[in-house]
Amino acid sequence: MTDGRERPGPNFVPLRYRGVSVATVPPDVALDEAALRDHFTGRDAYRRTRFVVARRDPDTPGPTALLRIGRAAEGPLFSPVVAVSMLAGPQECAYVIEPDADTGIPSVLAAVAAERAPGAYAVVVQGRYSHVNFIIDPQPLRIAVRDVVPPEPAKLVDQARRVVAVTEDLPPVEIVPEPVRLADLAAQRPAGHYLLPCRGSGAEVPGAQVSYLDEHPERADWTLLGCTRSQQIHRHFYGGDVPTVDFCPKQALAGARPPQPVLTKCCLQEEHIEVGDGWATVPWGSSLDLVREALRRLAEREAPSWRPG
Repeated sequence: MTDGRERPGPNFVPLRYRGVSVATVPPDVALDEAALRDHFTGRDAYRRTRFVVARRDPDTPGPTALLRIGRAAEGPLFSPVVAVSMLAGPQECAYVIEPDADTGIPSVLAAVAAERAPGAYAVVVQGRYSHVNFIIDPQPLRIAVRDVVPPEPAKLVDQARRVVAVTEDLPPVEIVPEPVRLADLAAQRPAGHYLLPCRGSGAEVPGAQVSYLDEHPERADWTLLGCTRSQQIHRHFYGGDVPTVDFCPKQALAGARPPQPVLTKCCLQEEHIEVGDGWATVPWGSSLDLVREALRRLAEREAPSWRPG
């Protein structure tokens, strides 16, 4: 856009929504930059206020303009407004009421924008506790989460979604499930009997007998659906290798950079995270803390310039 107005970069979100004030503008004041500058200049503003959501109706969604303001002094509790710049006018700004949305979380703001106001340049969200915040030019970082299923929902996908739903210092992230289905893998090497790592997943292969390595069953003529660790355990218990379909979701990352960032897991990692070109991996039984750290490190590589506003 070439209208000369300030245009923050993609995914601009205020650091704290306490810096966002909502003001009702009378009908005789146009919601354009010049009129709003005249209206607000000289008025006292609270020392935390950096942005103003200017609206016609305080009770319902309607025409909305988004402003950045400057005050005469930073220290006093209140100080006169001396600068007003428009970030988004009413033609490009949507006001959404979503009572369950935590407006302090960038990923939540991006998700609400995508669902309730797709295509809007700026989306103001009135959410939980009636707190108000906004996102400008939402372009969330899409992270594919590759995990073996069953069980369903895929554990790592569920963990990643829970993390981004409560993390304030990640850029807006959209979690994209990328399941690795055991039944599809089994079809690559048809057999009458499969050995799976553990019964806990509840995995079955239609039309075939299934045994579970963690139960140490009597040796049989089976095909292992597992990974390097499963092969090591099989070798320990049975003294040899068997036909194997490797289901490790990390193995496909050994080649070229993936088309979009990938979070996955590997059972050879027990207490640490690994990060590469476009990917991050956590241990198979990862904690939420490790998932959070992996997402943070992946975001630092894939969206290095993002900072809350």
